[in-house]
Amino acid sequence: MTSTINLQDILAFAITLARQAGAKIKHGSATRFEASTGVDEKKNAVDLVTETDQAVEAFVKQEISTRFPHHSFIGEESHAAGEKHILSDDPTWIVDPIDGTTNFVHGFPFSCISIGFTVGGEPVVGVVYNPFLDQLYSGAKGHGSFLNETTRLPLVAPAPSLPSLSRALLGIEWGSDRSPEVMSNKLKSFDNLIGQGEGKAMVRGVRSLGSAALNFCAVASGQLDMYWEIGCWEWDVAAGIVIALEAGGRVFGSKKSDLSAECSAELVTGRKYLIIRGIPEGKEGQVALAKEFYEHVVEWDQL
Repeated sequence: MTSTINLQDILAFAITLARQAGAKIKHGSATRFEASTGVDEKKNAVDLVTETDQAVEAFVKQEISTRFPHHSFIGEESHAAGEKHILSDDPTWIVDPIDGTTNFVHGFPFSCISIGFTVGGEPVVGVVYNPFLDQLYSGAKGHGSFLNETTRLPLVAPAPSLPSLSRALLGIEWGSDRSPEVMSNKLKSFDNLIGQGEGKAMVRGVRSLGSAALNFCAVASGQLDMYWEIGCWEWDVAAGIVIALEAGGRVFGSKKSDLSAECSAELVTGRKYLIIRGIPEGKEGQVALAKEFYEHVVEWDQL
């Protein structure tokens, strides 16, 4: 079905839409402390939604339905409002209006709109735009990934080697689920990855951008070597998957999954993600790194 859809037209529309939405996000940021601008909790005190999230998604959804009335739509705020969503084989837009809402609320300039497009459940177009830094990441299957439409990713080419975890700068997040079981597994995993001593990977460093989509883009750019998180949703990752893959990266799911498998709808919706940047060793090297990584982490089922 992908052959019947002009991905370049989809990409161009998504880029224009992301920039328009970005302007609305910046305006919302400028007024976020006004009494009329609400900040509400979804699941808990660290899982936030603002009026800007809702307004931006409504705008994006309307623009898409006007231009592509027969395409499906999955959005974070639509889901939060109770809409049922299933990633089908239909051409589908998957949108997070503000990924990094906590950053947005606090004025920390690492939040973005994430616009993904799938066909047959496979992400084939992705646009991630951070309006505060004016950084727009984009990718389309078979056409590469770019920063601000002109600079091809990764930013350094050829990409340097990554022989082991000990040489890696790793992206991790604390997430919104702070339950005792989840935190116990996270802390044990972080200790195994970061700590020094027998059985520890002792990676070079860790970073938390507070946005899954921007973490994906940092890996695609080569600024992060790897990024791992459990608990994301498809709207957090659909766009970033395309951008990372087209930059030579590889995306893995659960440690129990087939590490040699290609991207699929099951991976997109699996809520467990490990992304490794492009390396000279190619797929074999990335799979070897994934195996090494999974030896150090404890997984859990995310509700």
